[in-house]
Amino acid sequence: MTKKQRAKIVQEELEKLYPEVPIPLEHKDAYTLMVAVALSAQTTDKKVNQITPGLFAVADTPEKMAKLSVEEIKELLNGIGLTNTKAKNLKKMAEVLVEKYNSVVPQTYEELESLAGVGHKTASVVMSQGFGFPAFPVDTHIHRLMKQWKLTEGKNVVETERDAKNLWDESVWNKLHLQIIFYGREYSPARGSQEKDFLTKMLFEK
Repeated sequence: MTKKQRAKIVQEELEKLYPEVPIPLEHKDAYTLMVAVALSAQTTDKKVNQITPGLFAVADTPEKMAKLSVEEIKELLNGIGLTNTKAKNLKKMAEVLVEKYNSVVPQTYEELESLAGVGHKTASVVMSQGFGFPAFPVDTHIHRLMKQWKLTEGKNVVETERDAKNLWDESVWNKLHLQIIFYGREYSPARGSQEKDFLTKMLFEK
């Protein structure tokens, strides 16, 4: 079976499993989505969703966030990893958005990635889920599953993203990357039983 054939099976099976895919991080606009994604580094989406209602009740716009001190932001982030760094980044990100972008989240990778705490993956999520541009954000789960399905030899998420974009039509990128994340969580967790992982078995059964 070729890579393209395996990729087609993956897409078809995931479409059956997850015809609708909600964005896992709770948000109400591009700014709150960007904040939530930035906070999700080395933290589960579930934990971020527990923290953000309290955070957004106080600061759901760049103007409000910029007015808070780093210490105040830290208190609102209590319970998630890398709190010090994330609090400093959120303050700096908000200040730049206010000063340079009139509090509007920019719509280019270059501008997004220039913001504190926003790497390529976060920028890709904002571009795809916030603004609807075709993007294929690759996190460690997608990287792991694509290696498992022998759809990439990528040594890192950047190389895996390139391979994903070559394998699937851009019309499905925004949905498919979420479908792969949902599949990984439900059927093929990084730590834990792989018994339910029927897709890997289907791709490589003799």
